[in-house]
Amino acid sequence: MNLYPPINNFFEKTGDQANFFKSFVRNTFKGSFEWSEFIRQCYVVGYKSFGIVAITGFVIGFVFTLQSLPTLKDFGAQSYVPGMVCISVIREIGPVITGLICAGKIASSIGAELGSMNVTEQIDAMEISGANPVQYLVVTRILACTLMIPLLTMWADLLALVGGYVGMNSAGSMSLSLYYKKAIETLYFSDFFPAVIKTIFFGLAIGFIGCYKGYHSNKGTESVGLAANSAVVAASIWIIVLDAIAVQITSAFVYN
Repeated sequence: MNLYPPINNFFEKTGDQANFFKSFVRNTFKGSFEWSEFIRQCYVVGYKSFGIVAITGFVIGFVFTLQSLPTLKDFGAQSYVPGMVCISVIREIGPVITGLICAGKIASSIGAELGSMNVTEQIDAMEISGANPVQYLVVTRILACTLMIPLLTMWADLLALVGGYVGMNSAGSMSLSLYYKKAIETLYFSDFFPAVIKTIFFGLAIGFIGCYKGYHSNKGTESVGLAANSAVVAASIWIIVLDAIAVQITSAFVYN
């Protein structure tokens, strides 16, 4: 008997999210788009995340190279390390790790910000004054995440290659031109394009979950922390699920 309330709650939450997404889509194509707020959110989401994404990307490439080099040296295949690092980072590691980092930083920030505005009744005040809070608060943040997460992923991929080059030269010697020749010659458009497409969906999921959790938080100061925490957890799960779906699609239609 205790099974019914969780099932009912699941369908209620799913319906609320569907209505929230429909409201986001409808307000996206309304007139008087909030360009100034969208640009500000791009700055907050993108520029302020450059540092942590750069460090993460560099460490990924550096560590991955150092871990792979000894094994491939045993087979005399150390020259394949740059290509392996490049393909692995661009196809899978870069998008997923960057998505999870951004889920922790950006989704929690959006959830806490909108949750705080909901608690202090700023969103209600915007509705009473005739403003459109969904268009101003939600649309701009979701679109900023959708645009900036792919750019942040490319930035992390580039720094991962730099980290791989440093890792190669800490355990051996390879010129910069030779390293990038070995890395880029193994890369095809079919490796790069699906990775970019899935990061767009990662950004959409991060922005949507953060906005939904914050916008629908309960009243009370404790709900701000709960909104931020649940936004991180839900966004991280969605990134993993979307990545699994993307891998199946690309394996079936692109890499075969």
